[in-house]
Amino acid sequence: MADLVNRASAKDLAGNWTLHATGESISVPFPLPGDALSALIAAGVLPDPYVGENELAVRWPAERDWIARRSFALDAEALAYPWAIYVDGLDTVAEVRINGRLVLAAANMFRPHRAEVGNALREGDNEIEIVFRSNVAAATEAAARLPFELPYSAQMQAMPHINLLRKVQCHAGWDWNIAMMPFGLYGDIRLERIDLPAIAYVQHRQRHDAATGAVDVDVEVRIEAKAAGEELLTVELGDEKSSLQVAFTAGTTVATTTLRIENPRLWWPVGSGDQPLYDLTVTLGGAAHRQRIGLRRLEVVIKRDEIGVPLTVRINGLDLFCRGANWIPGDALPSRITPEAVRPLLEDAVAVGMNMLRIWGGGQYEPDWFYDLCDELGILVWQDMMFACALYPADNAFLAEVDREIEHQVRRLSHHASIALYCGDNEVIGALTWFEIARTNRDRYLVAYDRLSRTIELAVNRADPERLFWPSSPSKGPMDFGDAWKAEGSGDQHMWDVWHAGKSFAAYRGVRPRFASEFGFQSFVSLSTLRRYIDEEDLDIASPAMELHQKNAGGNARIVETISRYFRFPKNFENVVYLSQVQQGLAMKTGIDFWRSIKPECMGALYWQLNDTYPVASWSSIEYGGRWKLLHSMAKRFFAPINVVAIPSADIATVGLFAVNDTPSEVVVAGNAFWLSVDGARRPAGDFMKTVPVDRAVLLLTVPANGSPDEVLAFNWSDPSGEHFDHHAVSPYKALRLRDPGLVVEAAKRGGGEWCFTITVSAPAFYVALETDPYGVFSDNAVLVTPEAPVEIIWTSRSGDVDPVDSLVVHDLHSSYRPSEIVIRRAS
Repeated sequence: MADLVNRASAKDLAGNWTLHATGESISVPFPLPGDALSALIAAGVLPDPYVGENELAVRWPAERDWIARRSFALDAEALAYPWAIYVDGLDTVAEVRINGRLVLAAANMFRPHRAEVGNALREGDNEIEIVFRSNVAAATEAAARLPFELPYSAQMQAMPHINLLRKVQCHAGWDWNIAMMPFGLYGDIRLERIDLPAIAYVQHRQRHDAATGAVDVDVEVRIEAKAAGEELLTVELGDEKSSLQVAFTAGTTVATTTLRIENPRLWWPVGSGDQPLYDLTVTLGGAAHRQRIGLRRLEVVIKRDEIGVPLTVRINGLDLFCRGANWIPGDALPSRITPEAVRPLLEDAVAVGMNMLRIWGGGQYEPDWFYDLCDELGILVWQDMMFACALYPADNAFLAEVDREIEHQVRRLSHHASIALYCGDNEVIGALTWFEIARTNRDRYLVAYDRLSRTIELAVNRADPERLFWPSSPSKGPMDFGDAWKAEGSGDQHMWDVWHAGKSFAAYRGVRPRFASEFGFQSFVSLSTLRRYIDEEDLDIASPAMELHQKNAGGNARIVETISRYFRFPKNFENVVYLSQVQQGLAMKTGIDFWRSIKPECMGALYWQLNDTYPVASWSSIEYGGRWKLLHSMAKRFFAPINVVAIPSADIATVGLFAVNDTPSEVVVAGNAFWLSVDGARRPAGDFMKTVPVDRAVLLLTVPANGSPDEVLAFNWSDPSGEHFDHHAVSPYKALRLRDPGLVVEAAKRGGGEWCFTITVSAPAFYVALETDPYGVFSDNAVLVTPEAPVEIIWTSRSGDVDPVDSLVVHDLHSSYRPSEIVIRRAS
């Protein structure tokens, strides 16, 4: 939340531009900020790339140059002052001309560019144009200039060598993203007077007094000026205010002042406390800069212990188990990444118990408003720098550009309470082992990586020395250049053997990460979403359209093969989709339950991934457009701050029930376990009641795994949050000889866009899932319903006041492969 500009000293050039093909054969309206592909789609030049096989028809614009153009007026009074052009988020290889004169050339979308325009301006009408060079061609040309090859993952990127450009890496495609290589301008573009001092960055450091509880906030203001001068600087924080006369020199001047908050309201991640924010306002002359900050003590503990190097977030003295997911860009088309589209996704993360998101390194540094939302909602941010899954240049020019990029981004982000740590890259250490040329010449590529990593680290520490810099994800820690994908005992881990190597879900229990920062399993998107983008005749996993909407090689086959391992084979495509989502949730639950059960050895689980960039088979828990997959509903249970989890022993002879408590206070957990038969019969397995502290998981009960092939271990418990019920299948679900549960779903309108669905059964029904065509959110889904305990699920519309009943579809395991009686009726 920043207003960096004195509006009287700047001329905003955002708004209505025109986009031209270089041969002038195409000319369409082009609103800036925005991306060119969205403009071409809006004008009808391109089809909707997300529909069917249209992706193949929208790649050609990235292969040519384009010009954006507009005019603006200046009067004689304005021309009396010197001006500079300022652009932010310019994607990516581009030139800015004013009245035909080149004033700026840029090749990094991750930092702002500013250049004096000299005498390019004139009184009256002026013409400004941005020449967008083909990023595809620029990357190819950059590759030709390399002294040695810098390989990238061809499986990820349909357009080569994007690792040589400072551009969103997944714009060239990824194993969940469409390959379109969008371009445009996504931030501010304006003329600025350069004869006036400007506030470049406002940062602060907090000093918490353990004796009194007061907080001293040291505010640092970086002032940029063309010439020496003096101005009054005013800093306000809440009800506190400080004013000082600042003498500045040409270049950069740093002014500091301290404000003391006597009785601070501390900021906490969601689930651990409240998120109070204080207004911090800095004024200098006519310029103002506004931020909202949270007061909290945050550190990431990496001091070696008896196991190795932990990675534990400690906030306000509480060691926090980080529950969450990885975040990728909000849309494949940058124009569609808006607060209105993104806020519901972040709120839905909070709704299922997430307290951290990792902003992945192949995407983008998010806009200011994204981090403002995270501050407001209490979502901690693991912030990657934007390098991923490739090897990168290490020449002086590239490193100088990276240095400026990182310093800018860290200074921009450092005031946010939500930022927990900075991470140098995603899997770039690992990539040293992926390519034959790098394995053969490891010394060369290792030195190049070290130069890049060191540049990033120095820039981070210069700009924000208070927060942890973590070298890579995954990593065992500083100065360890080994591939940490399967490392245990130290650092963070990416556990991909279950998906990429086809191992069983139980393989998650075979690793003990200190922090699981990436792991995932794919599913198909729901039929309601598929039907918006795929023709009915193509709703088949082998159709060209469906295969084009699967970016991971062999992904569709892996989903289906895994279904056959755990479930009886589905009777139709609709149930393939349903079971794909059930097994995705089951996979994530298996890993997360185990890693929470070994707390504090493991202190974080961030699954891959929260969101999608477009409608695609992927690892996401929220589909493109916002609809929850079953995984997201299941996450509401397995990410509950207080939970009881069932963990089989290594020899599967017993099942342990563990309680985990991520709240700030100890709690009492009490309940009982029983064997539940497919016909509904119950056989007691034991009772439990224990006090569960906040610092470790507690074993509640050990149950011999002596259930029959037609039984699952079920358990009830109560804790301060309420009554709960869960189960654990000792054998694969396909071994159960399920009965027709006689599902009855009764729908009752509650008003305010809410409906209540009451589910009753005559025999246990596993993973009962509801789906409606109108977009809405279910309070629970994929549930076990027993004859003794009907389940009520509340559906809240996000499509206005609509009736969801006629489109309601009900699934359960039995009906996925056999005819079943399912009754849907309205309440009388």
